[in-house]
Amino acid sequence: MDTMATIRIALRALARNKMRSGLTMLGIIIGVGAVIAMVALGQGAREQVQKQIAAMGSNMLFVGAGNFNRGGIQLGAGNMQTLKYADLLAMQRECPAVALAAPGVTTGSQVVFGNDNWGTRITGTEPQYFDIREWPLVEGASFTMDDVQASANIAVIGETVRKNLFSATDPIGQTIRIKNLSFHVVGVLSPKGQSSGMGDDQDDVIFVPITTLQKKITGQNWLRFIFVSAKSKEETYAAQQQIAVLLRDRHKIPPGQGDDFTVRNLADIAAAADESGLVMTLLLSSIAGVSLLVGGIGIMNIMLVSVTERTREIGIRMAIGATENDVQRQFLMEAVTLSIIGGSVGIILGVIVSVLIPYVFGSAVSVSLLAVTSAALFSAAVGVFFGYYPARKAARLDPIEALRYE
Repeated sequence: MDTMATIRIALRALARNKMRSGLTMLGIIIGVGAVIAMVALGQGAREQVQKQIAAMGSNMLFVGAGNFNRGGIQLGAGNMQTLKYADLLAMQRECPAVALAAPGVTTGSQVVFGNDNWGTRITGTEPQYFDIREWPLVEGASFTMDDVQASANIAVIGETVRKNLFSATDPIGQTIRIKNLSFHVVGVLSPKGQSSGMGDDQDDVIFVPITTLQKKITGQNWLRFIFVSAKSKEETYAAQQQIAVLLRDRHKIPPGQGDDFTVRNLADIAAAADESGLVMTLLLSSIAGVSLLVGGIGIMNIMLVSVTERTREIGIRMAIGATENDVQRQFLMEAVTLSIIGGSVGIILGVIVSVLIPYVFGSAVSVSLLAVTSAALFSAAVGVFFGYYPARKAARLDPIEALRYE
C-alpha cells in the first residue's frame, strides 16, 4: 500500500467521526497554541529587558557609593559618603581602559511651572553624562562645562517631566522652580522608557549642573554615583578591575575588608537578565507543554477505541492480503494526521494569540520561527509516539479472531 493511499484511507476514517476527531485534535491545538504563545511571551520579555539595559548606554559601568557591612548592617550603593570628585579625576587619569566618567548626585523635589507642579528626581551631573548614556536631545541643547563651573541655574528635562509640566507649551526657554530656585530650561531629552531591574521611569528626571545641585540644593560635597564608559566592550572588565583596585587604594581599604563602593558592569547585568529570561521562557513553555502531552494521551485513547470498533475491518483487510505493516502504517497514519492537523491549527491559534497579547495585556512578545518549527515537529512526534501502541495492537490482531469479532 503506497503512502498516498494510506493518507486517503486515514482521512476517510477520521471523517466518519468528525466530532470525535475534532475533540481529539482540540488537545493538540491548545497545546501547540499555548507553547507558541508562552515562548513568544518569554522571548519578548527577554528582548524587552535587553533593550532596557542597552538603553542605559554602551560599554558602561556604574560606580556607586557604599557596599559593605557595618555593625552587621548591609549598606547598599549610594548610602555612604565614600565617593569624591577626586576619585573621578583619578579614574580618568590612572585607568587606561576608561574613556569617559561622569559624576552624579540625586535628590527628589516638587517642580513648579505656572499653575502646574510635578514631583520628580533631580540629578546633578556634567555634560559627558549624556554621551556615556547615549542619550540625545530632541530639542534644545545640554548645559556645558562652563555652566558647571559657574553653577548655572539651567536644566535639561526628561520626556515625562515635559508631558506633565509642558503639555501645551514649548519648554525651551521657560523657567521652572525647584525648591524656591528658578531654573532656565535649555533642553529636552529623547524618551528612554523604563529601566531594567526596578522598572523606574528613566524619563522622569531633570538634569542640572552638579555644582548647582551640590552648592544650592543639597549642600553635599560627595558623589552618589559615577557613570563610566570603557574604551570598548572588550575593555569593560579591565576597566572594572582597574577602578576597583584604584578605589581600594585611594580609600585605604586593607586586604580582606569589604569595599566601600560598588562597581557594576552592564555586561554582567545583561547576562544575568538574559539567563533569568531564558529560565522563565523554559518554565512557561514546559507548563504549556503539559497540555500538549495531555493531547497526545487523548490521541492514544481514541486510537485504542478505534482499533476496538474496527476489529472486523482489520480482519477483512488481513484476509484479502493486507500485511501487519500495512495495518500498522494505516493506524499510525491516522494518529499522525490527527496530530498534524491539530498542530497546524494550533500554530495559527498560537500566532494569533501572540499578536493579540500586546494589545490586551501590554506585554512584549516575539514570535520566533524556531518556536513555530519546534511546535510543529513536536506535534508530529506526539502523533507517532502516542499512535504507535494502538497501531501495533491493531497489526497484531489474529485475522480469524478479528473476523469473528462482533
